[in-house]
Amino acid sequence: MASQRNLQRFWEWGKKIICVGRNYADHAKELKNPLPTEPVLFLKPPSSYVREGSPVMMPYYCHNLHHEVELGVVIGKGGTAIPQVSAMEHVGGYALCLDMTARDIQDECKKKGLPWTLAKAFNTSCPVSDFIPKEKIADPQNLRLWLKVNDKLRQEGNTGSMVFSVPYLISYISEIISLEEGDIILTGTPEGVAAVQEYDELHAGLEDIVSMKFKVERQTH
Repeated sequence: MASQRNLQRFWEWGKKIICVGRNYADHAKELKNPLPTEPVLFLKPPSSYVREGSPVMMPYYCHNLHHEVELGVVIGKGGTAIPQVSAMEHVGGYALCLDMTARDIQDECKKKGLPWTLAKAFNTSCPVSDFIPKEKIADPQNLRLWLKVNDKLRQEGNTGSMVFSVPYLISYISEIISLEEGDIILTGTPEGVAAVQEYDELHAGLEDIVSMKFKVERQTH
């Protein structure tokens, strides 16, 4: 039975944001991480979504907030243990996303062997663009991603450089975590991640298909 929910507003009701770390070799290298032999996964709660017009809030405990621009894959049909060959049938569309990361906190967590929740899951840590219908993107593995801070280009890459492809990720994740309509998979970021400051303006884009702007503000404690 077809869902009555509007996939074009998935951020209002989708249950999961599943993120893939170190999925571009040059990004893994710039953070001095080994290249993964299987996907590195972490989660953000739906409360981390923020839409254009609202600011990205730097957490009160963070002093090194980084931008990571990513292709988001929106699930249109749920499933468990989805075969790679039919994985794209489960894609409903796409979105441009930022994985805002409290890098100083993530570095501390890594040293202590702790989860990355404080570094990755805070409110406004997932800026998201308008929904992109599946038909608008012929090949999700050949898309230019870019991000500017105060009009200076910081990140630029192509989704063809992913270590693990979109169909592989859908299949791999769904073996472990069942995918549901409205979920989104953040597929990793190219190199060029760097710190942002209070009052900075982030401008990110996916080809000439979609772009978005966000100001950075600091959370008071």
